[in-house]
Amino acid sequence: MSLEASIVLAGVGGQGTLIAGKLLGILAMKMGLDVKVSEVHGMSQRGGSVITYVKIAPQVHSPIIEEGTADFILSFEQVEAVRWASLLKKGGVMIVNSQQIESLPVLMGQTEYPDNVIDALKDAADPEAKIVEIDALSLALETGTSKAVNIVMLGALSNYLGVDEALWKESIEEAFSAKPKTIPGNLSAFEKGRSNG
Repeated sequence: MSLEASIVLAGVGGQGTLIAGKLLGILAMKMGLDVKVSEVHGMSQRGGSVITYVKIAPQVHSPIIEEGTADFILSFEQVEAVRWASLLKKGGVMIVNSQQIESLPVLMGQTEYPDNVIDALKDAADPEAKIVEIDALSLALETGTSKAVNIVMLGALSNYLGVDEALWKESIEEAFSAKPKTIPGNLSAFEKGRSNG
């Protein structure tokens, strides 16, 4: 099976963007494809911005995703969607978690969290782009943990990649093989994202 995709995972520290990147890497390798994953950390321990680039293709030369070239952006938090929206290509797909995480400047009263972020994104986006809003936190909590937001987001993405669902599930099992007790919850989170994305 062939697949070519440039995927940006954007979130804040602690949301699992790095694990999501690793899981996409496992998926690509199971398909016999080349994959490059590049992680750019902000102040990840303090709720700062974290972005992961994932490029999947028969041959990948560089992991960097230039402005206007991302096929997909998965934004684990609303403001991060705005921060990285310029990376999305014309006709690309952006999946946005409706969760709002207040940054340090907001918490300290130095700035306010912007209103109507999703509407603003839809207004500013290329008309051919698809902006998908998903309440990934609520769906993750249905599986018993807020830590599954990343897997819910990947479930939503799976609707657009055309990869067999069984391969996704194998990749989840492999990614969490060191913590087997978490596998059923993560598989459930994936299903919820796939059904709602």
